[in-house]
Amino acid sequence: MAAGPAKVVAPWEVVVRRRAVAASFAIVAVLLTGALSAHHSPSAVFDMAKPFAIQGTLTKVDWVNPHISLFIEARGADGSPEAWKIESQPPSWFKHVGLVRADIAKAVGQTITVGGVRARDGSHYAYLQKLTFSNGNSIELERGASAEAKP
Repeated sequence: MAAGPAKVVAPWEVVVRRRAVAASFAIVAVLLTGALSAHHSPSAVFDMAKPFAIQGTLTKVDWVNPHISLFIEARGADGSPEAWKIESQPPSWFKHVGLVRADIAKAVGQTITVGGVRARDGSHYAYLQKLTFSNGNSIELERGASAEAKP
């Protein structure tokens, strides 16, 4: 089998190809940097040394990546309404320990107690460590990868 004539590549074509490859790598690096910085340790946002508890009505459950979120309507010290967002582990973590969205969503409209840690900035944003339902059953997230679940 005879090979055809060798193609001669002009020097400017080599430069253009190298620049295109370098630009592609730069774009991928920028995109990956954004994705990696979006995933953070809870201690970066929440004050892990100051646990607190809050009681209120569960109004919504967002079961989406990267973290599930619970939304509760609570009362402030002066009795005024406060809307809270409570962040937790990703849905895959809950699935791993045998919990599904319905286990938590069944409590929408009911009073729940959340134990956790508040955001460092003092906003109505917290990280879930324990969720207690109105019937007394609870889901407790322990440090590490285990959980005690009694929904």
